[in-house]
Amino acid sequence: MSRSVLFDTETTGLDPLTGDRVIEVAALELVNDLPTGKHFHALIDPQRDIPAEASRIHGFSNGDLVGKPLFAAIAQPLADFFADSKLIAHNAPFDFGFLDMEFGRAGLPPLARDRMIDSLVLAKTRFPGMPNSLDALCRRFAIDLSARTTHNALLDCKLLAEVYVELTGGRQRGLSLAAQDARGPVAVYVHTGPRTPHPIVPTEAERALHAAFLTRIKEPIWLLP
Repeated sequence: MSRSVLFDTETTGLDPLTGDRVIEVAALELVNDLPTGKHFHALIDPQRDIPAEASRIHGFSNGDLVGKPLFAAIAQPLADFFADSKLIAHNAPFDFGFLDMEFGRAGLPPLARDRMIDSLVLAKTRFPGMPNSLDALCRRFAIDLSARTTHNALLDCKLLAEVYVELTGGRQRGLSLAAQDARGPVAVYVHTGPRTPHPIVPTEAERALHAAFLTRIKEPIWLLP
């Protein structure tokens, strides 16, 4: 069993070094690259104002966070949820940088970079030169975006989990899902017995159409001696 954690943050701005803070963090547990249903989610009082341009992106204002815990109160539970698993995020250096700053304020160590899996790098490798934002990848993989009116961390995690499965080939189309145990569903192949061959036998009409088609091809290989 391979456990990893996919996570996302929303923040007051773009740079933790200039005082921007985390206002939301969400994380999903993956086992063998598939979500188990276990997750962590917290809204956080950033102890500072949220600029209007940031609110337009994620939809949160300071009023939404009144009475929410400070990051120090959720730091250890979040670190416990991460445990020693690999950590997946889209544009991961951004999220790692913010969490490192917040963990540091709470007296916890930074996240080791050898745990980082950046799904944006995976997407750029697979689709070089193409748009590889989360929205663009969801559209490319026909993943429903109708609920994503703002950048909500928990919803983004759920969407990214579907994108990550597609990027890594973790779910093969046509495989059934079976519950492995209480941890949740894992893709498995269900053996149903020996395969029965079903040869395709063309009708006389289909044979005639094929023969007529071959007359329009110069030296068709099917008719060579």
